[in-house]
Amino acid sequence: MKAFINKVIQGDAIELMRQIPDNSVDMTFADPPFNLGKKYNSYYDKKDVDEYIEWCKLWLKEMVRITKPTGSIFVHNIPRWLTYFASYLNEIAYFRHWIAWNAMGAPLGKTLLPNHYGILWYTKQPKGFKFYDIRGMHSRCRKCGIILQDYGGKKNQMHPYGPLISDVWTDIHRIRHKKRRDEHPCQLPVPLLERLILMTTEEEDIVLDPFIGTGTTAVAAKRLGRKYIAIDIDTKYIEITKKKLESTEPTKINNCYVSIYLGKIITLRDKDWKKIKQAFIIPSDPKEIEKRGIKLKKYPEMPSLFEYYGENDHN
Repeated sequence: MKAFINKVIQGDAIELMRQIPDNSVDMTFADPPFNLGKKYNSYYDKKDVDEYIEWCKLWLKEMVRITKPTGSIFVHNIPRWLTYFASYLNEIAYFRHWIAWNAMGAPLGKTLLPNHYGILWYTKQPKGFKFYDIRGMHSRCRKCGIILQDYGGKKNQMHPYGPLISDVWTDIHRIRHKKRRDEHPCQLPVPLLERLILMTTEEEDIVLDPFIGTGTTAVAAKRLGRKYIAIDIDTKYIEITKKKLESTEPTKINNCYVSIYLGKIITLRDKDWKKIKQAFIIPSDPKEIEKRGIKLKKYPEMPSLFEYYGENDHN
């Protein structure tokens, strides 16, 4: 098992996972080819339906086998294929949720506009699996910072950072700009994986992705202090992943791991809120700021948070 930890490995996902012991990984995540005829660097994504489903069952079986009893299994795909995956997973694991990740698609004609990807969440056992309540930040006006949702006139009862996450995710967006994309046709945003990792794992836990692509899951794991096992069949993607991991650093505030994107914390654990909040409580008295040695540029990548969380926040 040591030969796999914190390694980016080139090879066939099924063959490599068969070398990993039972019950040895804390979280498995798969974002396989969608069988839509896309051309990857060294793989043409087009199989007959039956052939594709049978191939998927092989790696799904291995994912469940190697996941610990306390662990979680996640599979990202379009709804069409997830219905097949869920039917099979229902026989060998325990269903927790279908997470709908809002992502605008293209009109297909004579059908509803496809507007989400799904993430299946299964566990190895019905009870005793790891789970942590997580929060996403309130939607705010870009100019004034005021919270947009009115919460039925009960803003005084809301959490100062944001609500607990539901199974519909609209605050994490697809990577559309070329300057933020790698040479990969289906790259996922790192915050998406960070949210799953924060929700179901702890520091030093092992996260495995058998279709790592250009490294999203491994980067998310390293940023959050987890170990990773990254597998892909394409040597070019393997090299991109290794290079990205070289410059990846942990993202912690007051010794708590958080997910940060575009200068804001977009996911944190509910249990960490009070500790994280202390990093952003700035007294109004300039003398007190000087006395406590507070530096307003301590977190230059998150300047807006100093405006959001003041000394009068009490939750």
